[in-house]
Amino acid sequence: MVDVVGIRFKKACKIYYFDPKDVLLQTGDGVIVETVKGIEYGDVVIGRRQVADNEIVKPLKPIIRKATDKDKQRLLENKRKEKKAFEICKEKIAKHNLEMKLICVEYTFDCSKIIFSFTAEGRVDFRELVKDLAAVFKTRIELRQIGVRDETKMIGGLGPCGRPACCSVFLGDFQPVSIKMAKEQNLSLSPTKISGLCGRLMCCLNYEQAYYEELQAVLPKIGAEVRTPDGKGVVMDTNAIKQLVKVKVEVGEDETDIREYAIDAIRILRKNARKDQNQNVQSTQPTEEQNG
Repeated sequence: MVDVVGIRFKKACKIYYFDPKDVLLQTGDGVIVETVKGIEYGDVVIGRRQVADNEIVKPLKPIIRKATDKDKQRLLENKRKEKKAFEICKEKIAKHNLEMKLICVEYTFDCSKIIFSFTAEGRVDFRELVKDLAAVFKTRIELRQIGVRDETKMIGGLGPCGRPACCSVFLGDFQPVSIKMAKEQNLSLSPTKISGLCGRLMCCLNYEQAYYEELQAVLPKIGAEVRTPDGKGVVMDTNAIKQLVKVKVEVGEDETDIREYAIDAIRILRKNARKDQNQNVQSTQPTEEQNG
């Protein structure tokens, strides 16, 4: 087991573990640490705790120090410099006629590097742009091309539900989302209804997926033959949220009706009656040898 503290560098970003050493820290404290980007300012979101060795990425870097008032003032100054750098970079992009959209600018805490994040449809030759920016800022320049999901995470906005985008509020990492989830949750497959601000499938499709997967073992499939309080019938539709099943039952000679039942009120006789019927029809058809 190893002593660690969890540090977050931006709101709704991934949490990284660091070695607290002898520094006394509490949740909410600011700290100065060394990362692959350089010296950075972060916030403690997980207090000192012990984790297994396989949960950390070695070598575990130590906390340099607890942030002082001077450090916090420097952080605010960097934020002001980032706004100015953003405008300068936009002018340089227009000057070089580059097909790219600048999303954000980030100074490392010690100002040893400036990171410009942008989106573009394809590859961009920004070598001349980097030279111009280096001449203006006199420091290391990094241009980073990001995807549309990362763009939404950085900018934020209101989703189709009317609430702030999940990725910009609390999602640390993007989880895989597939169209299969929308189908299993019986949602409309219209792209405008299942896509988020980024134009990709909404992350919230993943929230209830485990619940729907559990119900698959309980709910009968459409086409299954079941026994109901009113007799035998065929499943026409299911409602996973209410755990109800619509069944077409025979109520008389050559007369049927579609009725709704709770899951515990029916019993599955055949998992897919329609499929079984199709197979029976195919098996009764004479083959070419029989015809011969």
